Amino acid sequence: MRFSYPVDLSDDGAGGVLAVIPDITGCATDGTTKPEALSNSADALEEAIAAAMMAKEDIPMPCPANGRPTVTLGTLMAAKAALYITMRETGTNNTALAAKMGLAETEIRRMLDPRHATKIGRLEEALALLGRRISVVVEAA
Repeated sequence: MRFSYPVDLSDDGAGGVLAVIPDITGCATDGTTKPEALSNSADALEEAIAAAMMAKEDIPMPCPANGRPTVTLGTLMAAKAALYITMRETGTNNTALAAKMGLAETEIRRMLDPRHATKIGRLEEALALLGRRISVVVEAA
């Protein structure tokens, strides 16, 4: 899973820039400049992914950028989204993962809560138990 989503930028008709993340229905924002619109897109992406997780909906994977600019989920949100997707793919519920980790089910709920500051090591442990690992890539901004 790679959470780097292409952004379509266009003139908003009022001197600003409209930014749309086509892979996420309804995920759009704007800015007075392209850099501002991209920064706002990153925030909009985080909010859209968090909303999908809280509503227990699928998280769409990004299509190829094909030269378009991209925005990426932050590390913690990407790890939470990866855990959320993996649990859905493997049919693992909170109770089953809690049992595997020796934790209370409430801990798993917190790990999946986009607003909870879960430690990345805990998410790595959960993903490892489900056969996944986190790989960090550092790229030029």
